[in-house]
Amino acid sequence: MGGGYTTLNNIAADPGPVAVRPRNVEFNCSGAPLQWIPGHPVSSHFVSAFNLILPECEEWFVRVFSEALGHVDDEILRETMRGFIGQEAQHSRVHGNVLDTFFAENGVDTTEFTGQMRWVFRRVLRIPSRLSARRRRKHLISQLWLIAAIEHFTAIFGDFLLNNSWEEYGAHPGLVDIYRWHGAEEVEHRCVAHDVATYFGDGPLRRFWAMLAAFPLIISVVIRGVHLINTGENSGAPKSEIAMWRALHADAELGLAPDFGRVLRSVLTFVGPGYNPQDVGSTAQAVAYLSRMHVTRVAS
Repeated sequence: MGGGYTTLNNIAADPGPVAVRPRNVEFNCSGAPLQWIPGHPVSSHFVSAFNLILPECEEWFVRVFSEALGHVDDEILRETMRGFIGQEAQHSRVHGNVLDTFFAENGVDTTEFTGQMRWVFRRVLRIPSRLSARRRRKHLISQLWLIAAIEHFTAIFGDFLLNNSWEEYGAHPGLVDIYRWHGAEEVEHRCVAHDVATYFGDGPLRRFWAMLAAFPLIISVVIRGVHLINTGENSGAPKSEIAMWRALHADAELGLAPDFGRVLRSVLTFVGPGYNPQDVGSTAQAVAYLSRMHVTRVAS
């Protein structure tokens, strides 16, 4: 990781097997400015862009995994899938709330963008209903591998969310809480999508095609999201694409944005032999943060 990252709890004891389960959470981001990391608008907008995508994307995860459940006989894997479905549904709800409040308060009209996300995740990625059982299963497996590739990136991003320097730069605490909670759960369940995809059948071509679809999809949609947010009141970010990438690179050196070199290298890791999602992040750190977050909320 970049030198600017701070570690919340890298020395936590190994918790052993962890039951993936949804948590009842409520957050308040009311009043958060568009530039919620003061003086660092590009990193602020880069992270905020995920709120435009996640509600529909994670509902799609839920639909695909719910269908896949009917094809899984391993009861332990089925239970883990149910926990994953619950967490993803909760993520969709929380980021939907951010979408409804944060952007509206800051003068960003998300109507067209979110409509396009609905079209992508409900129409383009919908498994056609009039298919034979064999072809429907083939479509399902392709979607499970696409989700596994996307979850590879969310695990890397989750690791960053647990180990960044946002507080040092005065980031809005309500948004920090949301992103840290989500990042910790992404690290906690980082193996689930990969385990499910491999249950249905592994292979280098499946990995390659999944990554070939996932990587440009994520990058292009996030970039479009950043440009949309940049139209908001008090955006503060440069309009030039080159200037924005330079600012993002500089912020990564400070621990305010992900290390994009690591992200690019991870593409090859996913399609290479011996890939293991456990190599990304720390379950101990994620579980320790989630436990501490729960204790803090109960005490407050």
